[in-house]
Amino acid sequence: MNEKTELMKYLKIDDNKGYFIKDKTTPDVWTEIDQIEKDDLLRLLDYATYEDFELDNFDENILGNKAHQIIYKHLSEKFSTFLSNKDRFKDEADNLYKDAIEKYQ
Repeated sequence: MNEKTELMKYLKIDDNKGYFIKDKTTPDVWTEIDQIEKDDLLRLLDYATYEDFELDNFDENILGNKAHQIIYKHLSEKFSTFLSNKDRFKDEADNLYKDAIEKYQ
């Protein structure tokens, strides 16, 4: 049986504003993107690394708040790049630490 896992959305655009999920245990609670802090970014990066991560594409026509436009645009670019290269990053990290991992297993 081929069952497709459902992606969880972590960044979205709604009602002219950008939002992010601060904690995946409360996926219905969205925080405005201009409230994002360093720990939130690190948590989102962790989710993007180990989870099925989805985000709305940046569209300045539906994101009317200028501050949200700037922040969301940069975040969506960085996360989209990361997600498209995630397997390559993982392979490079695995190869970099392969000898140490084998030695200590």
